[in-house]
Amino acid sequence: MHKEESKEKVFLGFWIYMMTDLLMFAVLFATYAVLKNSTYGGITIREIFDPPFVLVETLILLTSSFVCGLALLFAKAMDQKKTIYFLAATALLGVAFLGMEIYEFSHLLSEGNSYTQSAFLSAFFTLLSFHGFHILVGTVWITILLVHIAMRGLLPSNIRKIRLLGIFWHFLDVVWIFIFTIVYLLGGIL
Repeated sequence: MHKEESKEKVFLGFWIYMMTDLLMFAVLFATYAVLKNSTYGGITIREIFDPPFVLVETLILLTSSFVCGLALLFAKAMDQKKTIYFLAATALLGVAFLGMEIYEFSHLLSEGNSYTQSAFLSAFFTLLSFHGFHILVGTVWITILLVHIAMRGLLPSNIRKIRLLGIFWHFLDVVWIFIFTIVYLLGGIL
């Protein structure tokens, strides 16, 4: 009974953490919405928005979420080899997404468009960096989890960690859908 209560507390604590993250992202989205037209005569999202580039980023992240779900399915089926394969693929897709974000930021910075240029760019860089930081944390988490599974196998504790990772990773995908829609699509088209 004590072990079951401990597991429930872990899930409750994790969901509380997720709600605080949701609040942080909500604040960042609200800030972006207020500041999106405060360009101080500089570039707008229309000049930044590259539909094919952002679409590829989105497809990479959505694919990573699907692959992460497959990792959990294989973990529940106790297939260690496929679990490791799909977790590693999730991490690689996360790294590819981060690489694209870094490229986008470095391109903007090389053209003199830093977060200090305008309130819009400050909000843009902050929102996307916060999301990117979470992807980085998730990728590190996956790497550590891969080591645990390789060393200890698919113990119930590792399967529980994969479930929590899946919640976290899917949450980041949902946040990206909002970024894609609110920042890029609505800002770049309307």
